[in-house]
Amino acid sequence: MQLRLLQDKKQTGPLCYIIEAALEYFISLMVTGAYLARITGSLGFSDSLTGILSSFVSLGCVFQLGAIRLFRNSATVKRTIILSHLINQALFACVYFIPALPLANGVKTTLFLLCFCGAYIISNIIVPPKSSWLISLISDRERGVFTARKEIVSLLSGMIFTYFLGHLTDRLEAAGQQRLSFLLGGVIILALMVLHTLSLVPIEEKPRSAGAKSASLKALLANRLYMRTLPVILIWHIAQSAATPFYGAYQIKELGFSMTFVSFLSIAYSLVRASVSPALGRLADRRSFSHMAMLCFMIAAAGFLVNTFTVPANGKIFYTAYYCLYAIAMAGINSSMSNLIYDCVQGPGRLGALAISSALGGVCGFISTCIMSPVVAFIQGQGNRLLGLNIYPAQFVSAVAFVITVLLLVYLRLVIIPKKNH
Repeated sequence: MQLRLLQDKKQTGPLCYIIEAALEYFISLMVTGAYLARITGSLGFSDSLTGILSSFVSLGCVFQLGAIRLFRNSATVKRTIILSHLINQALFACVYFIPALPLANGVKTTLFLLCFCGAYIISNIIVPPKSSWLISLISDRERGVFTARKEIVSLLSGMIFTYFLGHLTDRLEAAGQQRLSFLLGGVIILALMVLHTLSLVPIEEKPRSAGAKSASLKALLANRLYMRTLPVILIWHIAQSAATPFYGAYQIKELGFSMTFVSFLSIAYSLVRASVSPALGRLADRRSFSHMAMLCFMIAAAGFLVNTFTVPANGKIFYTAYYCLYAIAMAGINSSMSNLIYDCVQGPGRLGALAISSALGGVCGFISTCIMSPVVAFIQGQGNRLLGLNIYPAQFVSAVAFVITVLLLVYLRLVIIPKKNH
């Protein structure tokens, strides 16, 4: 009887982990990309400011450093994580409620920034301990395949979710009910918050031993494999943040996409990513996560190159092509980066390693966006011209992201893969 209970707990944990990830993904979809651009547009934000705000998601990773101290000697983290998620997801709901409030625009902007930034700060603080807790449920030999399965569930369910959300949003706005659409968005997030909390409750936590502590900064600096791997994460954050934060506004404004078409893009993204995730997971388990990363970064570079030529005349075709290539790449990139860290650092030391890599990556990404933001504003101010050429800001930032990703591929091929083969 006791053996059966133990087996049930082992099966329940991973299943709830998959459900939890899907519900969290739904909320993230509602506060990023075109959905975020729609909210900021209603508050009068410029494209460059929206890009910087989107990149705050990356800068928020700095607050993961707080997890090292907050959870360093903590025997359990489950209760803190659940409470923190309740707060951060309630703040995300407020992000939708605020545009519908009968307040002065300056007041709404201030409240929006406080809620949006506060939600991401809390979310990022709990990422390392939460990841360490949930990944402990999975055998190291099955991490690649399990991650793929988890992503497939999130993507396919997210596909259905975004289709109905986008269609509903377009219908309400076509009827002149933008205020109602924002209120409904907030209610949906609150409902997802309740379901997300219920998905975390049944997951068991393995108590840490009294002597188990996160790796110190000195120990991580002395870890040569970790120090060689760290630039992969930093360079990718620079490349990604140089371009993607500006794509949401580009879809809505210059390319003129409806929210229904944005939902179609999400469906295409989900189908493509879900279809390749199992193969990439098997590749990582069979070869290595560095080999999977090499392949995925090559595909990401191809996607940025395609977007360099995306303009309103070909927007639906070219942006869809880019988005599908980006979906294939992201099916392996996020998993490969975290698992490259897991390969470098074992046990409780993973918490500090994840926090530091995420924090540094976030800073690099935010600086990258801040550098590109005035360039975007300058090109728009010149009537979408640069050096005498007709060019949209999104085309320029895509070209920059392509070049940086190519440099990342060179580093990965010359530094990381040879070491993994020895």
